[in-house]
Amino acid sequence: MGAESADAAEEIPSFLSDTAAKVFVAGHRGLVGSAIHRKLVALGFTNLLLRTHTDLDLTRQADVEAFFAAERPRYVIVAAAKVGGIHANSSYPADFIAVNLQIQTNIIDAALRCAGGAVRKLLFLGSSCIYPKHAPQPIPESALLSGPLEPTNEWYAIAKIAGIKMCQAYRIQHGLDAISSMPTNLYGPQDNFHPENSHVLPALIRRFHNAKVAGDKEVVVWGTGSPLREFLHVDDLADAVVFLMDRYSGLEHVNVGSGKEVTIKELAELVKEVVGFKGELVWDKTKPDGTPRKLMDSSKLAAMGWEAKIPLRQGLVDTYNWASASGAYLAVEENELIEHSGGAVDESGGSGWAAFSLAAKREHTAAAFEREMGFEETTDPARLPTTLNVNHFKIRARIGGGRKSGPWD
Repeated sequence: MGAESADAAEEIPSFLSDTAAKVFVAGHRGLVGSAIHRKLVALGFTNLLLRTHTDLDLTRQADVEAFFAAERPRYVIVAAAKVGGIHANSSYPADFIAVNLQIQTNIIDAALRCAGGAVRKLLFLGSSCIYPKHAPQPIPESALLSGPLEPTNEWYAIAKIAGIKMCQAYRIQHGLDAISSMPTNLYGPQDNFHPENSHVLPALIRRFHNAKVAGDKEVVVWGTGSPLREFLHVDDLADAVVFLMDRYSGLEHVNVGSGKEVTIKELAELVKEVVGFKGELVWDKTKPDGTPRKLMDSSKLAAMGWEAKIPLRQGLVDTYNWASASGAYLAVEENELIEHSGGAVDESGGSGWAAFSLAAKREHTAAAFEREMGFEETTDPARLPTTLNVNHFKIRARIGGGRKSGPWD
């Protein structure tokens, strides 16, 4: 009986049953981090450790080590990175590789060295950009490092690949239960609706909405509409993160996708319907289509028993409602909003350099600006300011013209 009592005392609870444990969500106000935060709250987790960039600079090793020593989290979810669009990646390659390496190295190493082995599990979030430009379709986990990367974001991708390999190395050498997951194209609340740097889905939402408001007769979309893309609602990703934290402990990273493809044409027509634009959808076939197909092979995760739950139409309605409430798609002309488009460590989904330029233009103090824009870390590689106060901006609509959208991610 004594042996049985000892075994019971040493029994380790599952993640889902350990709701009183400290969970550090790095990057809790971005597209991904905010969804994970919402999910954990809904599941009854009561001891979430949340820090903005102002509270904790993840690029400073001493600060991160001090945080882990003081708080001793049991679980760590790394939804934090320096992010930006193609221009930012091209203009600041050193920043994109160095800052991301600093963030993930500091967190993973501090998790290992936390007193008494306090950290029981760590999950590192990456991006589908880790895969070669010409990876097989659907893209399996084994495609990692099998060919050259997409040059436009290779600095970010290399840092994320290093994060995967660091988790694997720390597991092999030190026994740290560190896992990695790579999501497909994401969308949802807190997405980026910037006119130049947003991805295909929020770009379409913004253009159809602005065309509806302006009374435009048509929206022009690049290409033929034939490329196939996969989309995953960020709340589904949050559900997958919790699933993996609870059930997965392995060396290889895990793809997270919906497993469902849609053509750009089908997507544009669905967005048009959801937004309520009554004009014509025109395809400019003189413009390029981009990559014909981009689909993650998520069969490994499916075999574990997880699948996405949110249908695309429902997710689009959810995203459009959020954008409507937040004003994320406001028709602010680029030259009124951003004069310098760089990247930054932030969890608003925003480009810190671009947003800083905006703040200076409006003569905000740094503190007031951080409160408004919600600076923090995020994992999605092309995020810019999303929630804008309509009272601060001059709105200009081009009446009678067409809205142009493309090319595609």
